[in-house]
Amino acid sequence: MTEAARRQQGTVYGFLAYLLWGAFPLYFHLLRPAGPWEILAHRIVWTLLLCGLLLLLLRDVRWLGRLVRRPRRLGGVALAGALIATNWGIYTWAVLSGHVTEAALGYFLNPLVTVALGVVILGERLRRLQWTAVVIGTVAAVYLTFDYGAPPWVSLALAFSFATYSLLKNRLGVSLTPLQSLTGESLVILPVAVVILLWLDRTGGTTFGGHGALHTALLVSTGVATAVPLILFAAAASRVPLSTIGLLQFLTPFLQLLTGVLLLGEVVPATRWVGFAMVWVALVVLSVDMVRQVRRSRRIRRDLVDPAP
Repeated sequence: MTEAARRQQGTVYGFLAYLLWGAFPLYFHLLRPAGPWEILAHRIVWTLLLCGLLLLLLRDVRWLGRLVRRPRRLGGVALAGALIATNWGIYTWAVLSGHVTEAALGYFLNPLVTVALGVVILGERLRRLQWTAVVIGTVAAVYLTFDYGAPPWVSLALAFSFATYSLLKNRLGVSLTPLQSLTGESLVILPVAVVILLWLDRTGGTTFGGHGALHTALLVSTGVATAVPLILFAAAASRVPLSTIGLLQFLTPFLQLLTGVLLLGEVVPATRWVGFAMVWVALVVLSVDMVRQVRRSRRIRRDLVDPAP
């Protein structure tokens, strides 16, 4: 396969991954009358079972022993599991309680928060356009705080939980494949899911098995809905440049925003669109910087390989 064909294939995989994530608001609405706690618990359980089955079929289980023998790395995986479970729970609650547009804003803010965490925690130095994007994003957050009458907690919680999760994954490195990582993270938070399901069963709050075969099947399908986009994303990330992934990632919150406004009937006041517009301007600036940096890196590599006489 040629490099061009490989990149084209990777772009398709990435587009499908972000398209599926963009459809999550509609998917979670199909899971009603299950509440956010029950959906979160089933998502953890069925994701773990699906990933475990795939690993057994691939005969890829020895890494678990290595992980257990490295407490520091195991602790990192546990923290990553807690962060992604928090992100899942907040997002599910936001969708089911009519805050899809706020959730979309959170994922629009995520790249800006990730850049800011890189400065604060990792001591990274930002380029001029990156600083410009962060400043515009901060102004947008302040503006939206005044517009809402309070900080947009849902958006900020989603942005910071996922940005911190991404930062932690970066620090953990590539010692685990995406499938292994998702399995490990699901495994360490399994006790939380079990406690939730036992509590719901005891209080009569569970809907699993009591609302027809279709509803039960949809709850079981949360494992597939979680794993498939992640596998597609991993396949895309190994085939296309980071700039392509960076641009594709804006597809998900854009689709979620459209879903919330056009299909789920959420109302966004005109003043709030101003705040969204400022965030989009910041993302455009960040995207321009990312593309320029990728082109500059390619040019440097090309000059090193084939220096001018």
